[in-house]
Amino acid sequence: MKKGYKALLAEAEAVVETMPAEQALSLHGDDGVLFVDLRDPREIQREGRIPGAFSCPRGMLEFWIDPESPYAKPVFAEDKRFLFYCASGWRSALAARTAQEMGLEKVAHVGGGFTAWRNAGGAVEMPEPRK
Repeated sequence: MKKGYKALLAEAEAVVETMPAEQALSLHGDDGVLFVDLRDPREIQREGRIPGAFSCPRGMLEFWIDPESPYAKPVFAEDKRFLFYCASGWRSALAARTAQEMGLEKVAHVGGGFTAWRNAGGAVEMPEPRK
């Protein structure tokens, strides 16, 4: 193994902003901020999500950000601050670094992820059950 996940996480944490959940709470509802949920849809169904968050499964991130991709999502071209989160902050750190490298300028991730958000008293909504 040339580089393990710990080294990748350390490199990502060194170049992206890690926002404490308490600070993220104060930005919830701000029109200039978009929370991006990177978790698998099954995690969201099971645990809920931050109200108003945009769901972007981690495996689709690069394809949804790149405007030349046939899967590009216009939301990533908006002039917003993108605040990524996952369950515990690992996937979101890596995703924030990737997004930053791809050219998104206003990027951060929630330290501790959705777990920290919930523990800090952040609002949680349960999605409609899948049919």
